Amino acid sequence: MIGKLNPTEARFAFAEYGRWTRERDRKCDLVGKENVPLAELSSAQGCLAEYLSRKTADILGAKGDPKRVFGRQIAARLPDTDAADFCVAKIHAANSCGDFVRISRVSATGSDVGEQEAKVTADIDMVVLSPFTTCSPVASTCTGTCWDPRSGKAQPATAPKQNARESFNVTRRLRIQRTFAFQKAADGWRCREDELAPVESGVAGGGS
Repeated sequence: MIGKLNPTEARFAFAEYGRWTRERDRKCDLVGKENVPLAELSSAQGCLAEYLSRKTADILGAKGDPKRVFGRQIAARLPDTDAADFCVAKIHAANSCGDFVRISRVSATGSDVGEQEAKVTADIDMVVLSPFTTCSPVASTCTGTCWDPRSGKAQPATAPKQNARESFNVTRRLRIQRTFAFQKAADGWRCREDELAPVESGVAGGGS
């Protein structure tokens, strides 16, 4: 179905599909259980069945039209983890970040909610899919920061770049913390962010 979209629409559709998967894992208590024995996932069967049934109905109801499936949601229901995930996915899709990193997990760590505005602080975990230098346009756009490759910590773009040519290799894992702003609208909470920078913190680990 995504193959029927133009390249830009397809990029946003793939990002949305990834967000659906993360939302499913949160709702069905599957976060961090990628490699556990199947027996430990039995409690999630009902939740997964309901999710698959609902998504299947949506796809069948679209009758082959991808625009009736993707790109319909432009606001989050509540200012929470799903809302932060919505922001990150939108930013990544707009900047073709899926070629370099994959969002593996989003988790809200705090929020400040008013009647018309809200802020949600979240941890965003990413896995490197294609190498990029630690202080490059890809790093600053797709992770929101430059990095010190020796300490594995985020650093400002203005900091000295003694190891500027070093790269993050495939499978390297990154975590950033970012606060996202939202505006209340008739259809929900709309993300007011267009980029990941600035981040509150960042740490790199795992992988090679």
